[in-house]
Amino acid sequence: MTQTDPHRGRRAQGALETQVLTALHDAGVPVTAGWVREHLTAGLAYTTVMTVLARLLAKNAVTRRREGRSFVWVPAADQAGLAALKMHRVLDGEQDRRAVLASFITALPADDEQVLRELLHQAGDGG
Repeated sequence: MTQTDPHRGRRAQGALETQVLTALHDAGVPVTAGWVREHLTAGLAYTTVMTVLARLLAKNAVTRRREGRSFVWVPAADQAGLAALKMHRVLDGEQDRRAVLASFITALPADDEQVLRELLHQAGDGG
């Protein structure tokens, strides 16, 4: 499912990055940009995939190493990191982050709310 901005007819910010990261996670092994392109449903140009991978590299979301004449790519984060990136993308796409966070928190089950409180407490203590 590709999200688009109705005013510009373009994908929502970060949607391609999330799709590329998901493909890398699904691969389970280092893969080339060509492999990523073949496994995306968006029918993207190779140069577009390379641009997305370069952006992800700049954000430290992926790593790469040279194999022969090309690079192979791997996600830098595990599945939890990918889920966190998706959550950041949602927040980045909203104007009222406070309202989104408030809605998220009030909908949490009690156990998850307690885990969140503990994590926030730990983060406030510096780890």
